[in-house]
Amino acid sequence: MIVLKSQREIDAMKKAGEILASCHKEIAKMIKPGITTWEIDEFVDDYLLKHNATPQQKGYKGYKYATCASINDEVCHGFPRKEPLKEGDIVTIDMVVNYNGGLADSAWSYAVGNVSKETEHLLMVTKEALYKGIEQAVPGNRIGDIGHAIQTYVEGEGLSVVRDFIGHGIGAVIHEKPDVPHYGLPGKGPRIKEGMVFTIEPMVNIGMYQTKMDSNGWTARTIDGEYSAQYEHTIAITKNGPIILTEQEK
Repeated sequence: MIVLKSQREIDAMKKAGEILASCHKEIAKMIKPGITTWEIDEFVDDYLLKHNATPQQKGYKGYKYATCASINDEVCHGFPRKEPLKEGDIVTIDMVVNYNGGLADSAWSYAVGNVSKETEHLLMVTKEALYKGIEQAVPGNRIGDIGHAIQTYVEGEGLSVVRDFIGHGIGAVIHEKPDVPHYGLPGKGPRIKEGMVFTIEPMVNIGMYQTKMDSNGWTARTIDGEYSAQYEHTIAITKNGPIILTEQEK
């Protein structure tokens, strides 16, 4: 069942989103060769505490960390670690913030120092794909319109869209309906309505779209070892279109 949110609930999620976005802006200043994702995770834990918020994914199904930190060929759910990031790496930091019961979810991919032209293209296309998906998130459209816009753009740029992991509704808990695939056919899926709140979070690969799981049972990586990137926003649907609750451009 898709739960439509009240304005009060959306306002609470917006406050969580503002904290999350400001945290990502601080992380962006930290990314450089030599830093570890362990240090970033500790920073996030401390930052949220100082802002009277908590990392919602810590303890979720036994997950131990405030963030997911996925490096290079890791598609999602990478564990923070003490291995330093290197020049030319990319890292995706994903987190869910709880502020007074309001949740917000956002992932962002970062270049570590100078990266290759191929990697620059991956990051650019993935970020652009997110916003092309958001453009379709208007009342009266269908969820499939979002995925179709993303898939068409990404594949037109010679890259591939991950199928195994998708966007999702969010509210009282991290994952709600609707499911939001980043591929598919226009005019299919649930109708988009005012009051819906969900994530759009395309994961895009340089090579094949298939993924494989690490032995830890959490981390997914590309099947061919090519780089993967991800950008994610939490959005609320209003009668006038989508509002990005995790917007950093403020």
